[in-house]
Amino acid sequence: MTDLFAPLSMRDLEVRNRIAVSPMCQYSCEPDGLPTEWHRVHLGSRAVGGAGIVMTEATAVEPRGRITPADLGIWSDEHAAALEPITEFAREQGATPAIQLAHAGHKASKTRPWDGNEPIQPDDGGWEVLSPSPDGYPPFGGERPAMREMDRDDIDAVIDSFREAAERSLAAGFEIAEVHAAHGYLLHEFLSPATNLREDEYGGSFENRTRLVREVTAAVRDVWPDEKPVFVRISGTDWLDDRPSWDREQSVRLARDLDKLGVDLVDVSSGGLHPDQNAPAGPNFQVPLAERIGEETDVAVGAVGGITEPEQADALVRNRRADLVLVGREFLRDPYFGVHAADELEGESTEWPIQYRRAVR
Repeated sequence: MTDLFAPLSMRDLEVRNRIAVSPMCQYSCEPDGLPTEWHRVHLGSRAVGGAGIVMTEATAVEPRGRITPADLGIWSDEHAAALEPITEFAREQGATPAIQLAHAGHKASKTRPWDGNEPIQPDDGGWEVLSPSPDGYPPFGGERPAMREMDRDDIDAVIDSFREAAERSLAAGFEIAEVHAAHGYLLHEFLSPATNLREDEYGGSFENRTRLVREVTAAVRDVWPDEKPVFVRISGTDWLDDRPSWDREQSVRLARDLDKLGVDLVDVSSGGLHPDQNAPAGPNFQVPLAERIGEETDVAVGAVGGITEPEQADALVRNRRADLVLVGREFLRDPYFGVHAADELEGESTEWPIQYRRAVR
């Protein structure tokens, strides 16, 4: 039976176990999107701590794609060179380095969460943000940043930015590229009829609303080597049952389309689009979204959300509810969640780095 510590094989890549560090923004970059020592230690310690996949935070494919001025980016060769020591260290520890490629869309140009998450206007160091439909922007509070509806040139530029970011990610040594199409950021904004009010070929029907995600994914897959996997993160539902929105049925349909484009795993989260979302909470609250996609498609799925215990994570894999378990906040509380899980489930300390084994009882 497949368990949490069974290797995960995708294309020519073998990941040492089914535990991944979920992408979590650190808001700790230099103003130009370059990683700092914080990122090296943060990501490196989770590799030492036994994660099979260590994934970066949402990494902006262009400057306007950052949530805050302190977000990580990969829009230049300088960014790729700065990330390379991090990927090299992760591989030395036996982990697989992965990068989440992202564009914040109309949720961009904000202050950091601990500074209030307030819009930053261009005159104050912010920037004009992009949106599929400015009229569909949900009122999260505060004055909105300068915003405009994307035209065809903007759309083509975004696709090119994702393609070029994937090329730089490969040069930086990442083994997995994940396209971020969840949590109310740009690609999710196009997917959902709650925020996409366009009447052109990128709005209206399911095919039109999913067009940008498919084009971005195809661009990334085109430049990513055949032997390496591509993931896509989606929100399985907007949790907006009282209006037209993105839901489970559309997620299953999109997953089938992504599978045809060569996507190896759909990373299933939820929500983040609208302040009126009515999302549940608690352990495994998003797992049924991933489980349904896994049951109704041929693509592998990752589950995330409220996963905090080794036995809980192991049960998701053993019971075939998910192929990969993405752990977020628990890895913030315990950078060594992976090796602690191995101790609890495997009854041995072989997952610990050799430098630390004398401390294991």
